[in-house]
Amino acid sequence: MKNGHLAVRQLRYLPAVGAAYGVEVLSFAALRETDPERRRTRLQRPDFHVLALVTKGSGAHEADFHPYRLHEGSVVWIRPGVVHRWSDVDRLDGPLILFQPCFLPDPGLETMDVTAPACWRLPSQTLPLAVLAAEHLDREHRAAVQSPHLASSALLSHLLAALVLRVRPGPSTPPARGATGSGQLEIFHAYRTAVEEHFTHWHRVADYAQALGYDVRTLTRATRTAAGTGAKAFLDQRILLEAKRLLAHTDLPVGSCAHRLGFRDTGNFTTFFRRQTGLTPTSWTATLRPGP
Repeated sequence: MKNGHLAVRQLRYLPAVGAAYGVEVLSFAALRETDPERRRTRLQRPDFHVLALVTKGSGAHEADFHPYRLHEGSVVWIRPGVVHRWSDVDRLDGPLILFQPCFLPDPGLETMDVTAPACWRLPSQTLPLAVLAAEHLDREHRAAVQSPHLASSALLSHLLAALVLRVRPGPSTPPARGATGSGQLEIFHAYRTAVEEHFTHWHRVADYAQALGYDVRTLTRATRTAAGTGAKAFLDQRILLEAKRLLAHTDLPVGSCAHRLGFRDTGNFTTFFRRQTGLTPTSWTATLRPGP
């Protein structure tokens, strides 16, 4: 944690030899077997998606300061950049799917429900269908690894899409290209991508509007349609999340955090943080420390 280094393992997508298809299907049992040192219980930040389905048992998970209890039917979706840890998965069974950004056939599948919690629970009637979708993906993935001539990235991509659609927390599906609303999702996808790239130095929606060729109202409508919040609130929440990560997981002083996030000075950063949380950065960090 010295010199501002994150106390978080940075995980890159490194599939097993012979399994480089943009997706890898594991299980909680395989995770435990390959991790005898229990590194899974420490904070980690993957550059890929992690989608897990609990089919049996109970446990716990933490993602970006939110603890979750896991039970049969729980779904966990960790998106790239999220700081998380498997607090307790010693008694869990179920598939664990790792996949690269942009592997899904429709970018709208990655951005839908982007503001939803990292964990939710499926209705009892949906769980068996989700298990079947995961098993189909698993069988095709194993066939691709064992017999490369059967491999099809497109097939694996669409099977993953079917699983994502089956387990997603909302009842509807993203609109097809050309349908009403699909343009809004495409605009939001472009905005969200730009925010991820520039949020440490662009703090005004107008900057993104100019770069993307839209006006602010268009970005606001698209973001509200896709994420349920305005473009400015979406941007502020992204900056706030990174501020919390820096304050919680590094030894950087508040001023250095402010500099990394593109604020002119510590005072402006403190004002922003207090407006979003009701606390100063120092007070918020103090809440993370265990009591006596």
